[in-house]
Amino acid sequence: MNLSAQVILITGASAGIGAALALSLAESFPGIRLILAARNRDKLDDIASKCRQYEAEVLVVPTDLSQGEQIQALAQIAQDKFSRVDALVNNAGYGQMGPLELLSLEDGKAQFAVNFHGALALTQALIPLMREQGGGKIINISSIGGRIPFPAGGLYSASKFALEAASDVLRMELAAFGIKVSVIEFGPVATEFFAVAKAKARVSIPDGEKTIYQPALAKLAQIEQQTASLCWSAQRAAQEIVKVLSSKNPKPRYIAATGGTTLIFLMTKVLPTWAVDLFWKRFYGIDLVAQKWRQDK
Repeated sequence: MNLSAQVILITGASAGIGAALALSLAESFPGIRLILAARNRDKLDDIASKCRQYEAEVLVVPTDLSQGEQIQALAQIAQDKFSRVDALVNNAGYGQMGPLELLSLEDGKAQFAVNFHGALALTQALIPLMREQGGGKIINISSIGGRIPFPAGGLYSASKFALEAASDVLRMELAAFGIKVSVIEFGPVATEFFAVAKAKARVSIPDGEKTIYQPALAKLAQIEQQTASLCWSAQRAAQEIVKVLSSKNPKPRYIAATGGTTLIFLMTKVLPTWAVDLFWKRFYGIDLVAQKWRQDK
């Protein structure tokens, strides 16, 4: 089916990759029907207004994906409005950064609530509709961090590892119904991700400068500048998702990052674990933490 005739639900659609995807689809496929979900209604309305200029039909559904009842309401509203959902793009997510020792159980629950449980719950809610209509696509937005864990990103990586595992299982369980499940692993993208990560880290670790991990937290604050040369625009990331949406037989997994394929191959197939650990410890300042600890003893 041509994308112009499809109904596509995008979470995290108020900014970043989600907003860029909505605009790209609206511009490229006149008549497409979009369901845009995120917490901020004003931002969603702004994106929807821009999409409608390209003759897209847009349904805005403000949704907090950490709230189960709102997820169920989103699925029901989508079904009531369009009677089908051809593709679900589980894009909503954020990064809870900081050393695991310093993060609370509540931080972990909040990270998984959006990045994993929200995506899974919405997928579960839409599977019966997709099965009844004869198929569909589920695209889960992950990260290189969903394949390679790194210091100070433990909760984020754990949530993305979980999302990728669930995606692999869903791909096998839903194949018979014509429902195709894909994962897209992005590298750094120029969105609000880093700003949100820094803000949440300041809240979760208010006395970070006083901890033994201070050197790593200082490195983390500079990570956006360190990865700037590798950063994709949100529009470029959106085009990768459009390619998957347009594919008749999408692959199970896509790596969408500058040098990402080589990085994953080296880190998972070639280099010994000690070498991988050494690289990440230096990149994220954990080696400086060790030095500081030895000096303070």
